[in-house]
Amino acid sequence: MKPERVVLLRPSTVLQVAGLLLAVAIALWVAWVARQVLTWVFVSAFMAMALNPAVGLLQARGLRHRAAAAAVMYLVAIVVVALLAWLFVPPLVDQVSGFGKAVPGYAHQLTAGEGPLGFLERDYHVVEKAREAVSGGSGGGGAKLLGGAGTLVSLTRSVVTGVVGFVTILFLTFFMILEGPSWVNRGLGLLPAESRPRWRNVGRQISRTISGYASGNLVLSLIAGVSSAIVLALAGVPFPVALGLLVGILDLVPLAGATIAGIVLAIVAFLTSITAGVIVVVFFVLYQQLENHVLQPLVYGRTVELSPLVVLVAILIGAEVAGVLGALAAIPVAGTLQILLVDSLRHRGRQADEPPTSVAAETLG
Repeated sequence: MKPERVVLLRPSTVLQVAGLLLAVAIALWVAWVARQVLTWVFVSAFMAMALNPAVGLLQARGLRHRAAAAAVMYLVAIVVVALLAWLFVPPLVDQVSGFGKAVPGYAHQLTAGEGPLGFLERDYHVVEKAREAVSGGSGGGGAKLLGGAGTLVSLTRSVVTGVVGFVTILFLTFFMILEGPSWVNRGLGLLPAESRPRWRNVGRQISRTISGYASGNLVLSLIAGVSSAIVLALAGVPFPVALGLLVGILDLVPLAGATIAGIVLAIVAFLTSITAGVIVVVFFVLYQQLENHVLQPLVYGRTVELSPLVVLVAILIGAEVAGVLGALAAIPVAGTLQILLVDSLRHRGRQADEPPTSVAAETLG
């Protein structure tokens, strides 16, 4: 029979472990309470790293002061946004308003079993099934009234939070662009001198990956929105500008965004005519193949260097964890993890190849 082992723990050790667990619990609680602010900080850091190459380019072209380069970049961005708003917002508002007024007519056609999609009601009774599903979860009149008031309050709160978040992200991004290099240098100063070049190189790779992904994603969304609006206009589908804007916004979500946009536009096109619906479906099938096999590999292959399988898995995990924001950040996060993993493996390989200090000293002796 083996003798029992008795492990003695000092009171100081117990207090240290308890204090560590308490600190971790407090940190997790603070992170959960401040998750909205942390999201804004994360988005600002992402935008700052994406815009950093543009600021560096302005500095290389003559604007030596980083504050001046960041201010010029912000000013140019404001002018471009204002110009685009002046050109596109009035027709966009008209088309969105007209589309909103036309939706009840489309719904009436579908309910009455008329129009190109009337067979869905005549043959499959989708409207009755939808009404039964909605009425099954509804309560009394008082509950509906309270629910409507709660929805209004929630909507107002969401709008206010969105405006505050937008302004906060703008200022956070500006200050991160200004102070980013100094914070990086301070962080590198805490590391041993021999490891600073390694981590500086890792930081440059991560910044290049994020900026390349952000700019490439915007270009892909612009191509998708403009081409969709042109095809919709040629097919005779109403409100092509508004629907093209919807495609551009949804296409920001990699892989899944264009598919969702294609389904929405196909429904609207089929409500216009069978011919328009077929044209839009064929266009989106061809465009999806072009974007997935030509455009995205050109963009993500040169910047993020991830395989399509890793991209898809990362997007699914990101969407499950943080919704649309997680799906948008999934690819740069996966690219960052890949950079860190490759650098770690390369560093270990170099350490394994180096001779021990004693052997090296004997060889030199």
